[in-house]
Amino acid sequence: DSMFSPLEGSTPKLIRTEIDGKHVDVPDSLTVAAALLYAGVQTFRRTPVGNVPRAPFCMMGVCFDCLVQIDDLPNQQSCMVKVREGMRVSFMNGARDIQ
Repeated sequence: DSMFSPLEGSTPKLIRTEIDGKHVDVPDSLTVAAALLYAGVQTFRRTPVGNVPRAPFCMMGVCFDCLVQIDDLPNQQSCMVKVREGMRVSFMNGARDIQ
């Protein structure tokens, strides 16, 4: 069971996203971080030092623990981006690429 569920009496519109190569239907009202949690994702990225798993902590753009790659753009704060139809989300592990 997801800890994210719609309010009683509401029927959210589901949209199809791609999470790490798998198609997942999530409510369109969520941020990417909330959608990932809704889909049961527990680890969003791993740290460059120690390979420690990280997941959202603050859910308001302060901690940077929710960084993911969205539509091939790395280092996106998933708690600050609204999910949209067809969005591709993948997880980041280790040190980021310097661009």
